[in-house]
Amino acid sequence: MFNNQFDTHLIYKGEYFNDKQWSYSPEWEKKFPSLIENYQEMSDAAKQALQYRLDKTDWWHWLVDQGCSGRDLDIRELLDSTDFGESIRHVSACAAFTEYAESSPKNEMDMKIRGGNDRLAKKFSEKIGEDKIRKAHRVNRIAQTKAGVKVYCENGEMFSADKIICTAPAFSLKKIKWEPALPAEYLRAVNELQYARINKNPLLFSKRFWKDESFDMVTDQTPHYFYHATKNQRSDKGVLISYTIGEKAAVVANQSDEWRINNIQQTLFPFFGDVKQLLEKQVNYYWGNDEFSYGAYALYGVNQWFPVRKVLSKPHLHAHFAGEHLADWQGFMEGAINTGEAAAEILVKGI
Repeated sequence: MFNNQFDTHLIYKGEYFNDKQWSYSPEWEKKFPSLIENYQEMSDAAKQALQYRLDKTDWWHWLVDQGCSGRDLDIRELLDSTDFGESIRHVSACAAFTEYAESSPKNEMDMKIRGGNDRLAKKFSEKIGEDKIRKAHRVNRIAQTKAGVKVYCENGEMFSADKIICTAPAFSLKKIKWEPALPAEYLRAVNELQYARINKNPLLFSKRFWKDESFDMVTDQTPHYFYHATKNQRSDKGVLISYTIGEKAAVVANQSDEWRINNIQQTLFPFFGDVKQLLEKQVNYYWGNDEFSYGAYALYGVNQWFPVRKVLSKPHLHAHFAGEHLADWQGFMEGAINTGEAAAEILVKGI
């Protein structure tokens, strides 16, 4: 693995700032770290009590209550919304604060697997055995009795087991016919949980005009966020990913490739020149229309971190649940694996 942290540049109100040219106000630069430090020194009981209080409000209002305002608040909205995939007005203050208080300052992309993150999945499959992994098997029914569980697939295959771990996104759980049915409180939690609307638009340029291997940049324009996806890969060419969230993502997703590059050109041209002429290829994927999740990853809103997450974590007879939506931090491979390990440990102890 290698370091995949970035040094964030900024476009704000028509001005460009490299990573060393901008900061928060002196007051907020001092205040926020002190809030983190105070939390880290609390007892476990005090931390939990604070978390319950934080879950009663959204991240935007909590920041305002702590004295964050003006330019500081604008920049926190731009930066933090890239972590959660929607405006911080929609995010539980508990989900947000604990993510920042219990991680490094650049938690969002700390490490990357050399040769591509897909190598992790490939290593798992080698260990398990390719012959034991069933692809293109869409589950449409799960029947449970005292004796065990049977999983039925659309292609006619059926699998029997003592227990199962279900890692489907919340939206896909409703597509499965459960016998007996999922409890009413579970279905309510599934319907309450939102997934972040994120659009990813990777752009291959003939040269790395950003001139910084650790480049990422947040902007107050429609192309919300950029990051260098080919960091430390040897080539004159490079890929920037334009990453948009929430309503911006839905707008960008519905436009043509030509519209997207023109929009990016409009944002970058004043500071980086004619980037459009350097573009060789682009692709686009909108997670908001993904047929399995209808979003990129789970988003816990106000008063959801404890009640909704707690319900979705409960087993249903022989079925146990895992996935990034049940992790301490949403949207990370690490969190998904942690929940899988926890579910497996429960099964091993139970069996």
